[in-house]
Amino acid sequence: MPSGRIREFDTDYALDQALRLFWRNGYEGTSLSDLTNAMGITKPSLYAAFGNKEALFRLILDRYVQGPAAYLHEVLGEPTARGVVHRFLCSALDAQTDPHTPAGCLLVQGALACGDDAVPIKEALIARRTVAELALCQRLEQAQAQGDLPASADPASLARYVITLSQGMAVQAAGGMSREQLLQIIEMALQAWPT
Repeated sequence: MPSGRIREFDTDYALDQALRLFWRNGYEGTSLSDLTNAMGITKPSLYAAFGNKEALFRLILDRYVQGPAAYLHEVLGEPTARGVVHRFLCSALDAQTDPHTPAGCLLVQGALACGDDAVPIKEALIARRTVAELALCQRLEQAQAQGDLPASADPASLARYVITLSQGMAVQAAGGMSREQLLQIIEMALQAWPT
């Protein structure tokens, strides 16, 4: 005999809709009514399946990091530090300007306008961005140890610079800057790469 009700909605579809909504509107800019309408479920179904709005958002962050933002771990395998950074920025650009998804980056837009009630969400987003920065820093340290990056370079500062550039690109993409304009920014940044 089955326990509980049978789910009457497509979970993947519902999560994809929630992802798009949070990505477009941020955490606080997305209401429960927005979520239930987009996901095609009732509030009781949302709570039963995903918990509260914060729990759903954390689930969406995992989905985003494993989906549209999964490129981070793929680019770390490039043979040179410059290649890693070039591919990282171009992959970020692809994700930020994909015509099939909202412009920008969920990890950036998700907390741009968070108030005091959403401090745990803001902290979760900062933690996710920090993971990316640390992974990039470790890869640049490896490049430096292999002689691919000058001894005078500071891998931590370079990683911070690249992540900041990527986040700025996300804000600009969300604001309507074209892919071509953002690509020019990447090219300018790479011209200053330490050799």
